[in-house]
Amino acid sequence: MWEWLLSPIDASRMHDVGFAVSWHGRLMVVAWGILAPLGVVVARYWKVTPRQHWPEQTDNQFWWVFHRIAQYSALVLTFIGVTLVWRSSGSTSATASAYLHHWMGWTITVLGVSQALSGWFRGSKGGPTDIEGLRGDHYDMTPRRIAFEVFHKTFGYGALLLAGATILTGLWQANAPIWMWLCIFIWWAGLIVAALSFQRRGMAVDTYQAIWGNDPEHPGNRNGATKSQ
Repeated sequence: MWEWLLSPIDASRMHDVGFAVSWHGRLMVVAWGILAPLGVVVARYWKVTPRQHWPEQTDNQFWWVFHRIAQYSALVLTFIGVTLVWRSSGSTSATASAYLHHWMGWTITVLGVSQALSGWFRGSKGGPTDIEGLRGDHYDMTPRRIAFEVFHKTFGYGALLLAGATILTGLWQANAPIWMWLCIFIWWAGLIVAALSFQRRGMAVDTYQAIWGNDPEHPGNRNGATKSQ
């Protein structure tokens, strides 16, 4: 069993990569295979925690802090991983899979940066607890806020799907041992099962209602800009 787990996925090729490429792969798997999807799952399903008495208790910051730490950490690891193979000899080859992996990787990097930058354009918060005033892009669900949410969610989920494909092409390019494939598939399967369970339990609460509740006195609840996720 151990011999099989340690053997490369393609028995006709050697699993022989250098320091830079091996650490590039490890960092990218941690960033986009573990941290990024975990941050998305927490952001979607843990805006209201199990022991929180919502809607009496609102604006739980757990998901927000976790999401930011996970995604910014993933971005930092991405920069380190890209730097490792930027000028590394032998980091790329002329094969179709290498070419595909190269461009998908750069696309994910651009998407990751755009996700981080989009947060700076989400607008003001507003609401009864905002010391800067009641009016705000989020509280009033202005076109700017709606556009941010559409962009952030659409390209965020798209980046995750592309990251999964990129990780798989990277594992194939490196002819990774079977145990690596099994570990990432088990982790992804666990996240999917957890997400389906959270969805069935009704834990996908809209960000607006998680912060201010579901009272129709709030403008975002009155104008139909919020919806169940």
